[in-house]
Amino acid sequence: MPLSASQILKKYFGYDSFRSQQQEIIEKVSSGKDLLVLMPTGGGKSVCFPVPALMLDGVCIVVSPLISLMKDQVDALKSNGIAAAFLNSSQTYEQQQHILEACYRKELALLYVSPEKLSADLTMITQMAKPSMFAIDEAHCISAWGHDFRLEYTQIGAIRERFDQVPFIALTATADKVTRRDIINQLKLKDPEVFISSFDRPNLSLEVRAGVKPKQKLEQIISFIDKRRSQSGIIYCLSRNNCEELATSLVELGIEACSYHAGLSAAQRAKAQEDFINDEVQVVCATIAFGMGIDKSNVRWVIHYNLPKNIESYYQEVGRAGRDGLPSDTVLYYNYADLTMLNKFAAESGQAAINLEKLKRIQHYAEADICRRKILLNYFSENLEHNCNNCDVCKNPRKHFDGTILVQKALSAIARMNEKEGASMLIDVLRGSMKAEITEAGYHNLKTHGAGSDISAFDWQRYIMQMLSLGILEMAYDENFALKITQYGKDILFGKRRAELTMLQPLVKADKKTDTKKPAAAGYDEELFNRLRQIRKNLALEEEVPAYIIFSDATLYEMARDKPASSDEMMNITGVGEHKFRKYGEQFLKHIDQYLGKGKTLAKNGNTYLETLNLYHQGLSVEAIATKRALNLNTVYSHMAHLYLLGRLDDLSKLVSDEEVNLVEKAVKQTGETKTLKLLYEHLDGRIAYHKIRLALAVAEKRAEKSTQINASGF
Repeated sequence: MPLSASQILKKYFGYDSFRSQQQEIIEKVSSGKDLLVLMPTGGGKSVCFPVPALMLDGVCIVVSPLISLMKDQVDALKSNGIAAAFLNSSQTYEQQQHILEACYRKELALLYVSPEKLSADLTMITQMAKPSMFAIDEAHCISAWGHDFRLEYTQIGAIRERFDQVPFIALTATADKVTRRDIINQLKLKDPEVFISSFDRPNLSLEVRAGVKPKQKLEQIISFIDKRRSQSGIIYCLSRNNCEELATSLVELGIEACSYHAGLSAAQRAKAQEDFINDEVQVVCATIAFGMGIDKSNVRWVIHYNLPKNIESYYQEVGRAGRDGLPSDTVLYYNYADLTMLNKFAAESGQAAINLEKLKRIQHYAEADICRRKILLNYFSENLEHNCNNCDVCKNPRKHFDGTILVQKALSAIARMNEKEGASMLIDVLRGSMKAEITEAGYHNLKTHGAGSDISAFDWQRYIMQMLSLGILEMAYDENFALKITQYGKDILFGKRRAELTMLQPLVKADKKTDTKKPAAAGYDEELFNRLRQIRKNLALEEEVPAYIIFSDATLYEMARDKPASSDEMMNITGVGEHKFRKYGEQFLKHIDQYLGKGKTLAKNGNTYLETLNLYHQGLSVEAIATKRALNLNTVYSHMAHLYLLGRLDDLSKLVSDEEVNLVEKAVKQTGETKTLKLLYEHLDGRIAYHKIRLALAVAEKRAEKSTQINASGF
């Protein structure tokens, strides 16, 4: 009987439940629908196509832009027990044929290819690998409006027309409204459903340090890294020279660092990337060329040495941090020298107008005096009404005022100009300009002409940028940057809502106070975590894969907190699926057992079982103990079984009945299974809950011990 989506999620990925929208996405594409999925980096895209691929008959063909990205993703799938492979130019003809033959024999569920490879060998690939679906990863690469346009992606639309009965799912982490429309048109998706997950990454702290001099900047970065010596991080630089000089300075101070940029040879770049992925290097100083191929879950911080060229790039780059959901830091350094250089680059680019406008938006983000997360989310059409309290603006609040009338003046002018003009024309109208273009358009006759003459043009620019950031306005890049009024803005214009603006003030230089490192996770045993990291590193070296592919940091933190002592407890750890448990579970259990030094006794220092025992003796129920200790309920039941086997509890009859114990004992005899609860649960047709099976096994084990002792004594 085929596995359900939820069963696949638990079996292969080790998760008990889907994140928001994942299950609906999987159901839709499995039923044959075309989809466009926008999920932030670390938001769960990597589950949205492997799960349906395992449900459908055939091979999911995944289009991916980078060889390094394909390799990492295939390694991660294999480590979870999912059959996957990739085709690219680094392989011999014989290797490629071997992979295609495996597809033909239905031995692979997913095949990763580049767009060039797919277009060049489409007939051969699709004859050997019958497509069950196509997944277009990094789909923003198809759009000229996107920040990472790649010409070869434009060929995919013709493939979609050829396979009109096969569902296509396009996935990206960054695309504004215009880019989304272009992705759908370029890919020729059929009546697609669009899923937009929240772009909010609350685990990322956001900070901008403006006007810091180069020498101070280096001192601050060194201080920042010193407090994070065991943590991986990326420093993005605008120039190759910055990369080289910064990496050299860090190495001279004993920090394991390297540089990555287009001026290095392919071998040098590959080594830098491999060293970083495998935790041989702590810090990479890189240009924007570094990142798309990195699927490293435990990057704890990202620093931008210079202002990025647009919000899409910035959001994607900070998204490299904290993919495992743990608290992570981001810092952006900003000064007008960066802005001047980026303006020059944008003006000389092939899309000067749009690139200059996008540069203005990241400039505003850097100069913001409102919650920075609001600005990021509103750029991607997501409205965050409350402040995030995890950015430097929220931590050092600016003063605000009721700007409803000021906003209404601007909105009224926009509406009277039929939402077809940009910011410059709007400001001229508000200030009462009599320029030729104003009189020719008849805008000097508008009721709002001159309504904002008491405010300077520069200040109007900053207020308009606030309105864009707050989601009151949006900008149509494909309509000559015309300003459009959102529904939120209409509510303000017609008096249904008020508008709070930030009082304008000069840019403030960064505070020189030293950083305070936040703990990556709470309530865990740091020494045990470090030991588990070393075990993980040894396994990764043996298997020649990145350490995070064995287990993520988040999974190790949970192990170091809950200290699992049995296969069932280990299987309750997030990220431990059946395949990974079979491969690595016993090794990690053994080392946790050795660390606790328990044998047949309970270590008193911080032992998780002793805590459970004490609370139980205080009269708390198992459910109350789980709530108080923030543990999974099944974990606490496993503690009870373990305590009973150690003789610290005399009786489990309040938790499991004799009848239930007898049924489990019978199931054990019939199946020969004593460890895998799932098999016993299925054999019993689900009549006895997992936790009761665990308790019943403990009672049965004690009964067997007593029986052996009686027989040995001769009575």
